[in-house]
Amino acid sequence: MTARPAASPDFRFDTGRLSLDLVATVGARLSGAPVERMTGPDRLALWLATTDLVAVDEAVVEPAWVDAFVDLRALLHRLVHARVDDRAPDPGDLDRLNALAAGPRRPRRLAADWTVRAGGAPSLDHALAAVAADAVDLLGGADADRLHVCEGPTCDLVFVDTSRAQRRRWCSNGACGNRSRVASHRRRQSNGS
Repeated sequence: MTARPAASPDFRFDTGRLSLDLVATVGARLSGAPVERMTGPDRLALWLATTDLVAVDEAVVEPAWVDAFVDLRALLHRLVHARVDDRAPDPGDLDRLNALAAGPRRPRRLAADWTVRAGGAPSLDHALAAVAADAVDLLGGADADRLHVCEGPTCDLVFVDTSRAQRRRWCSNGACGNRSRVASHRRRQSNGS
């Protein structure tokens, strides 16, 4: 099997869940200039291969796949934020997510090296079903109580807080956390001078 690619430096895989990682393919949503990371089939193919949904040598993505994943991402964004904000979800959104999650799953097989691998040719429906099923498990499972929204001023990324004290503030300590600390330092410096 072909080696898993290194994660693209602009894709986020630190949310704790596959479905949240898809939502994170838009950056700086609250900045007024959101950063779109799913810009075409090649980018989606890289994301899918990095998540292990599709092997690198199978990552042939049609343009229609991008539209389907962008639509799923928007759906997940609405549902995740409804869950975090303790609002009732839109029934149409729930129906759509449940229909996608009920789609065909890619068969799995056990390899001689004791690793589990996907079997059969990948399809759009397989990939969408895997991400949607992860969202169903997340939003209806125990991890839903661990969902937190990043406190970064331009970030609305949701992550699963696995810290012991449940007080994680930022999606990434190195990104939003660092920006917050630098801004705080600058404010202190300007007030003290």
